[in-house]
Amino acid sequence: MQLNSFDAAAGYLPDECFKAPPDLGILLGSGWGSALEMDEVVFRANYADIPGLGASTVKGHSGEFVLYRRKGRLIAAWCGRRHFYEGAGWEPVVLPVEILRRMGCQTLFLTNASGGINPALRPGDFVILRDHINLMGVNPLIGPHVEEWGERFPDMTEVYTKRLAEILHASANRLGLRAMDGVYAYTSGPCYETPAEIQAYKAQGADVVGMSTVPEAVFAKACGMRIAGLSLVSNLAAGISRRSLNHEEVMAAGEVARSKMSALIGDFLDRL
Repeated sequence: MQLNSFDAAAGYLPDECFKAPPDLGILLGSGWGSALEMDEVVFRANYADIPGLGASTVKGHSGEFVLYRRKGRLIAAWCGRRHFYEGAGWEPVVLPVEILRRMGCQTLFLTNASGGINPALRPGDFVILRDHINLMGVNPLIGPHVEEWGERFPDMTEVYTKRLAEILHASANRLGLRAMDGVYAYTSGPCYETPAEIQAYKAQGADVVGMSTVPEAVFAKACGMRIAGLSLVSNLAAGISRRSLNHEEVMAAGEVARSKMSALIGDFLDRL
């Protein structure tokens, strides 16, 4: 990866963003952009204005960075993400995590929308990630070793921090939301998976499937961050669903679940 793109992005942000480490960094996936409650906005910027990041090309990703305070906590939120399938390389995909690292943030909360594979799941359920399967076979750490990003061969035994998963479960239970632990299968996209692929992923132990989250989690874990992963099941995966798949269904599921997503994030923040 080109480190100068990260330097340029960090240089664009004002000094205010680096005065104090955020208590939490949040990266919001499809349909999650309006799930935040803010008391005071410290700084905000459009992705299109941040060098090396660029505007999101996917519906449901508002493409805005917001540094804000909520109940006395400082939170850095990336409302929307860039994906590897957009063709711009790994830099914009992991740039939000690298900026959080430079800000001194030690805890990352990743959200996404996914297709349900586990037969116990239905649209509108939440899956708290306990592990993932990288079906791409490549990751953003390939290339020259950067010492600031941790060891050359980072351990991935526990990518998603168990204590943070426990907090998410406690929040979901208090709010009466359907949530289960699960394994997230990561594919490159942008096409949806075939029914045969879904059956293969199911045999490998995947509960949900999607086109994001894993690169950011791998990068953050290598950098020593604590990570929470939360997925909204927006639809049933190919071959399980009786309908053809489309992105509008993903957006509609996020709209229906907006209040639940907002409440779950808020309660999670209160418990940190």
